[in-house]
Amino acid sequence: MLDFDMGKYGVYVWTSYGVTLLGLAGLIAWSLRAHAKRKAAVKALQDAAEAGT
Repeated sequence: MLDFDMGKYGVYVWTSYGVTLLGLAGLIAWSLRAHAKRKAAVKALQDAAEAGT
């Protein structure tokens, strides 16, 4: 089965997993926030173009 005991390297390994997980979660959140911001900007431009025509 799975053996989670990593001996004297366990602290380093689990800390590395944690840092990696936090980094990936941060990148996902950053990407989603940027996508929402750009989507709102496109919507505003489309609304302005429709109002001008």
